[in-house]
Amino acid sequence: MNLLGQPAHVGRFCGSNTYEVTPEVVAFYADALEDRHPLQSEFAPPLLHHSECYNFVGEWYLKNLFGNLHAQQDWEMFQPIPIGSTIYSVSTIIERFQKRGRDYVVNETDLFDASDHKLLVRGRTFQSFLPPKSETSGESNFVVDKATAASKEKARPERAAFPTATGVDLKPVEKQVDARRCWMFSGPGKNYHTDKEQAKKLGFPNIVVQGMMSTSFVSEVMQNEFGMGWLAGGKMSLKLTNVLWVDESVAVRARVREETPEGTQTRVHCDVWADKRDEHGTETRIALGTASAVN
Repeated sequence: MNLLGQPAHVGRFCGSNTYEVTPEVVAFYADALEDRHPLQSEFAPPLLHHSECYNFVGEWYLKNLFGNLHAQQDWEMFQPIPIGSTIYSVSTIIERFQKRGRDYVVNETDLFDASDHKLLVRGRTFQSFLPPKSETSGESNFVVDKATAASKEKARPERAAFPTATGVDLKPVEKQVDARRCWMFSGPGKNYHTDKEQAKKLGFPNIVVQGMMSTSFVSEVMQNEFGMGWLAGGKMSLKLTNVLWVDESVAVRARVREETPEGTQTRVHCDVWADKRDEHGTETRIALGTASAVN
C-alpha cells in the first residue's frame, strides 16, 4: 500500500504538474550546484526538475518510510528545455520487485513541452523500502550511520573492478556539500535531506544528501564535455551505492568506454562514478554507472 493506503500497483498514475521555465529558476539551480554553462543563456539544465517525482510521493511511496533509500536513477534527455517555455510532467509507477530483503518501486516521470507535447526528459527513480519490523526488535534506532555504512562496505563481497573503460578521462567536478547546498537543492521544507532532526525520524543520524544531487553532478560533467549532445540525446544510469552525508566532499568522474554509430551521429559511451571524502580523508565510492551522449 502507498502512503494514501491505496495499492501502489504498476501503471498507477501518480500526478502531473505544469511549470514555467524562467531565468530565475535556472539561476537558482546554477547557484545551488555551482553549475554554470554557456548554454544556460538559452536552455535550462536538463535536470532542472530533478525531484519532480517526489512531488507525488503519497502515490508511489510505500508506508514504511523508515530507512527508505534511493537505489538507482536513470535519465534520458530527448530535447533541450528552452528558457521561457512551459512544461508539464506525467508521473507513473512502472515496476515493482523485491531484492535483498527490500521492496523496490520504480517511478517514471516524464517532462513534456506544453506547446507541442514533445518529450523532453525522462527520469526513472528506483526507491527501496525495508519491510515492516517490530518496534521491539532491539535493533539500533539508526538504519545506517557512518560506522555501519563503513562496516557494511568492508564486509561486502569484493566488487568487480570499476571503471573498466580505458579511453579518455573527461574533466571531473569536485563539490563540497554543505547544509546550504542541501537546502537549496532539496528544500525549502524540512526533510531528511535538509534537516538533522527529520533525518533521525527516518533512521539516519545526520542530513542525507539527496541522491539526485549526485546525478546532477554527473550531468554537469557530461554537459561540460558534450554540450548539446547531452541536452538532446544524453543517457545516464547511476546506481547509488553508499550514503553521502552533509559536509562531505564528492568527486565525480567519467571515462570514455567506446563510440558507436547512431544514425548520422556517434554515441560516446562512458563509465561514470562518484567518490566521497570524509573529514578523515577516507574515500568511499557512492555511485557508479554509465552515461552517454551524441557527437
